[in-house]
Amino acid sequence: MENFSLILAIVVVTALAFDFTNGFHDTANAMATTISTGALKPKVAVAMSAALNLVGAFLSVEVANTISKGLVDETGIRPEVIFAALVGAILWNLVTWLVGLPSSSSHALMGGLIGATVASAGTGAVHGDALVTKVLLPAVAAPIVAGVAALLATRLSYRLGRKADGKAAAKGYRAGQIASAGLVSLAHGTNDAQKTMGIITLALVAGGAVAPDSDPPTWVILSAGLAIALGTYLGGWRIIRTMGKGLTELQPQQGFAAQTSAATAILASSHLGFSLSTTHVVSGSVMGAGLGRKGGVVRWSTATRMFAAWGLTLPAAALVGALAESVTDLGDWGTAVVAVFLIASSAAIWKLSRREVVDHSNVNETEEPAGVVTTAIAAVTPPPAGPVTDGLTATIPAPTTSAADPAAPSAAAPAL
Repeated sequence: MENFSLILAIVVVTALAFDFTNGFHDTANAMATTISTGALKPKVAVAMSAALNLVGAFLSVEVANTISKGLVDETGIRPEVIFAALVGAILWNLVTWLVGLPSSSSHALMGGLIGATVASAGTGAVHGDALVTKVLLPAVAAPIVAGVAALLATRLSYRLGRKADGKAAAKGYRAGQIASAGLVSLAHGTNDAQKTMGIITLALVAGGAVAPDSDPPTWVILSAGLAIALGTYLGGWRIIRTMGKGLTELQPQQGFAAQTSAATAILASSHLGFSLSTTHVVSGSVMGAGLGRKGGVVRWSTATRMFAAWGLTLPAAALVGALAESVTDLGDWGTAVVAVFLIASSAAIWKLSRREVVDHSNVNETEEPAGVVTTAIAAVTPPPAGPVTDGLTATIPAPTTSAADPAAPSAAAPAL
């Protein structure tokens, strides 16, 4: 560790800052449906998710190795390049958090790293085959697979619970939802914390602090797990609101189906070393669960904005990362300028977020109306078969009659 320079220390601190933003940006992936259906209180949910994120960070290093060894040529990368990549990723995370859009922290990191690497060493330093097979293809396939699985699981849940006692079924699904939310949190720690481990390990290799092809040191695993857990505990309430209430209305059966499908997809991808976006997977499963219930609909206006953010994540973070690398390439003063810009931009975004505070007390308030299409679909679609378990009741107003209507009986008429 004698080669641990000042710039390397700055990169490590910045990487942990990114990991922190990843935690509060992606809390919604694990706990939005659990909070929106009332299975857990908001603060209890984020505390549980934070603890399991920390545990999950120690389960595997396959995704970390994909980033540190497989995505870019680690021998031609300077620590300043990784710093520039992290700047692009952090700023994109903060901007999308401010507007409440569940975009991918993973793709923000990949985009920043690719943009900074290309600006520094050219396109040849990026391993295109790894980018396609372990990043881009999973980004497209995973939300579709999770969405279809959640849709089918939701329909199966309603079919099997058609004759079940309403209160007992609701209690069982809520318990299952808590368990599946814990599994998603564990999977999130296993997949997303590793991305920061990988980026720190790549920086250590670039700075000569560890040998090439090394696995993440234990202190890197621990610090990355703690950073993402702390970010998760603070709770990304804006994105939790969008995922839990702004995208669709979920009942406990749907929440259980969505989270179980998402956790299965994330854990399988982590085992294979795919740098999967947990945001994409959970969003796909939530939409699938919303469509799986009769009468359930997706707010496509919110979904469209979310899809647009997904498409912009890689190129936007890559552009910022490339620009930041161009400035850091000017010398130490350039690196200092980029650091000041990052801190000032982060502070400005936080100040803007204080204009409309979203926290545990108002996270379940739906900001966005259902919209014309959603309302029309809900009006003509029959409700789900079986007992209603979400505690909602419908009141049908009695028909009214005019006093001038000759067919209406008079209240004062004598009985015959």
